[in-house]
Amino acid sequence: MLKMHSYEDKTYENALKKCLSELNVTENDIFIKKTEKEGKLFQSKKVYLTVLTKEEVKNYIKEFIKEVTSNMNINVELEIREEDGIFNVGMMSDNNAILIGKEGRTLNALQLLLRQSLQINANIDSTIKVNLDAGNYKAKKLKNFEYEMRKIIKEVETSKVDASLDPMNSYQRRIIHNLANEFSHVTTKSDGEGKERHVVIKYKED
Repeated sequence: MLKMHSYEDKTYENALKKCLSELNVTENDIFIKKTEKEGKLFQSKKVYLTVLTKEEVKNYIKEFIKEVTSNMNINVELEIREEDGIFNVGMMSDNNAILIGKEGRTLNALQLLLRQSLQINANIDSTIKVNLDAGNYKAKKLKNFEYEMRKIIKEVETSKVDASLDPMNSYQRRIIHNLANEFSHVTTKSDGEGKERHVVIKYKED
């Protein structure tokens, strides 16, 4: 279970100061849920903080994955890095193929279960973002995707002929928009609705 820490004071600043001092952390090391209650007659307002440290989140992730993979009879080594508010979890084992599954389905299912478990157990206002990978499967897939998209963008810039891509999710579309910013003579836009949402790469003059 995630260990939550509670603090209260007349102001948010004072409650936060107590929290940081007691836990010996910085504000960047924690997730916070803030609630306020108006005082009764002749009583001042109270501010309540529910705090979860990022270190607690890392420990929870380790325990969750160890339990799940143990039930799958797979021993894993874990590396967890927190970058830009995202917990990147790398799994290495002798059975990476089983952890990944066909087209990454098992890996995606594990990631979904982990995210749901964190949200159920974490009493905070923000969403805890987790990216789960095994044997660098996602990292390699992303690298190949970026390579193919750069080829198409270069082709549009050279041929001056626009390209309408297949429907993609928002994450993939955002990657293409960012890649296009590296080129002077192309621009991108998203077209379509719902599952048909896709990117159009367009040539542009100076």
